[in-house]
Amino acid sequence: MTFPIMALICFLALLGPLLALPAQWRIPVVIGELLAGLLIGRTGLNLVDPAEPTFTFLADMGFALIMFVAGTHVPVRDKQIRSALGSGAVRLVVVACASAAVGIGLAVLFGNGHAPLYAVLLASSSAALVVPIVSSLKLSGPPVLAMMAQVAMADALAIIALPLALAPATAGRAALGSLAVLASSAVVLFFLRKADKNGLRRRIHNVSEERKFALELRFQLVLLFALAGLAVWSHVSIMLAGFTFGLVVSAVGEPRRLARQLFALTEGFLGPLFFLWLGSSLDLRELASHPTMILLGLALGLGAIGVHSLTRLFGLPLPLGVLSASQLGVPIAAATIGIQQDLLIPGEPAALVLGALITMAAATVAAGRYANAGKERDNEKRS
Repeated sequence: MTFPIMALICFLALLGPLLALPAQWRIPVVIGELLAGLLIGRTGLNLVDPAEPTFTFLADMGFALIMFVAGTHVPVRDKQIRSALGSGAVRLVVVACASAAVGIGLAVLFGNGHAPLYAVLLASSSAALVVPIVSSLKLSGPPVLAMMAQVAMADALAIIALPLALAPATAGRAALGSLAVLASSAVVLFFLRKADKNGLRRRIHNVSEERKFALELRFQLVLLFALAGLAVWSHVSIMLAGFTFGLVVSAVGEPRRLARQLFALTEGFLGPLFFLWLGSSLDLRELASHPTMILLGLALGLGAIGVHSLTRLFGLPLPLGVLSASQLGVPIAAATIGIQQDLLIPGEPAALVLGALITMAAATVAAGRYANAGKERDNEKRS
């Protein structure tokens, strides 16, 4: 890794915001970043080597931070969300059962043993995508709360289940490693809450703000990377470490100043670098060589939309069911781990990303239609 290559990566990462700039397009920033990675990586010009150690390590840091930010987006402290957990749990069970059936069918159809992986992918949701969409469109009401509760639970459970589903042969070791990371996160939660109650956290915040020390950011990074180190040592993906620590911070309450600092670090540098690394690692030419992987990606995307749409039978409006199918973190994590540990067949990582992109596109359209329908109802009431 050299400074000119780093400058190229940072420059091409601007493609994400440029594509997302027209508000009417509603294109997530990650799309442009993945496209930039495809352009300079194995699919395109081969200007960067995704296996280069420094590039890979920085991408791992970005991966940990992205999953951390995704965890902080889960509305753990929202009392209204907690009140909707019951109905959300019922819908999640229905989605999970349907996902298991469809996942087994896809594994048989495509002749591989990845039924557990497909089931987890189909049942997953992405709070990191759904929460900003709900906020930007100002969606509200009991159905939205029920959908948000379902998404929060699906996101958390899928992150925990993914390492076990990816490599069932090492499920025992992965389970022990996951328990170690979860237990450590619980200990961190205990001490952070204690520091919050006795005022220590407030004193640190005041000193940090007054003296411009960024102490909270430093402490958070120490804890995040320590948990990531534990995850690597215990043969668990850093995805779990980042996400669970994000849940811990969400449960305690993230100061706005810290949120801005983490946003700058993640969204301004390490996050785009990770998605560029992922895009450069994917070889879409494998899809041409293995066209069945294109069908797999389409099946995963449409299958996820289908199983989540079953929540319509339990009172959730169809657009919100489609919105709950929106995926990002889990398919990206599956592709990343699959590439790093050589767990997937040629073309399969690209198929997983293709499936996620389909759900993102459908979720964007569905959310817009639900918001427009709500405005029409409000106009009718006024008239």
